[in-house]
Amino acid sequence: MRLYLASTSPARLATLRAVGVEPVLLASNVDEDAAVAAAGPLTAPEMVLLLARLKAEAVVGRTVDGAPIDGFILGGDSAFELDGVVYGKPHEPAVARERWLLQRGREGELHSGHWLIDHRAGVAAGATGGVSTSSVRFAADISEDEIDAYVATGEPLQVAGAFTIDSLGAPFISEVRGDPHAVVGLSVALLRELLLGFGVRWHTLRNRGL
Repeated sequence: MRLYLASTSPARLATLRAVGVEPVLLASNVDEDAAVAAAGPLTAPEMVLLLARLKAEAVVGRTVDGAPIDGFILGGDSAFELDGVVYGKPHEPAVARERWLLQRGREGELHSGHWLIDHRAGVAAGATGGVSTSSVRFAADISEDEIDAYVATGEPLQVAGAFTIDSLGAPFISEVRGDPHAVVGLSVALLRELLLGFGVRWHTLRNRGL
C-alpha cells in the first residue's frame, strides 16, 4: 500500500521514514493565507484541518511518472496557539525573535491537522480527517543570546510556532504533554487510526528496510 504525502515538509517525511514508511512526495501548492481568509473565522483546530484537507485534495487525480495515484493521499498542517492567538510560520527573523521572547517560560498548544483520502486504483473513493493537539512548555531561563543564536540558524523561520522539538529547538522545550509526533507535524498514531477506518492495517504501509 502506497502513501502519497501532499507536503514537502522535511519533518513529516523524516517522521514517516523513521516508522518504516517511504511516501511519494507531492507538493500541493495551496495558498494557505488565501484559503484561511476565504473561510472566515476559524478555531485553530478547524484551521489546520481545513488546510490539511485542501492540501490533500489539491493532488487528487495527479499522475506520478505517468501512472495514476494508487493508494492513500495524506495532507497535513500545523499551527501553534498561545493565549488564544494562533501562530503559523514566522518567516522573518524579527518575528521569530519576538515570538520566542513571548513564549519562553510559558505553555501553548500545537495543533496538527490530518486529512486522508482513499485514492486506491486511481479514484478518490472516500476521505476522513482529524486533529492531534499537544501541549508544549518552554524553558523559563532562555536568554536573549540563546534566542538570537537559534533564530540565526534559520530553522524557526519556516516552522509553526517558530520552534522544533526534533532538531535545534529541542533544548529549549522543557515539557510536552500529548503525542510528540504531532508536535513535529504528523501524528503517526492518528494516521494509523484513520487508516483503520478504511480497513487498512498499519503494517501494510511499511516499505522501508524490508
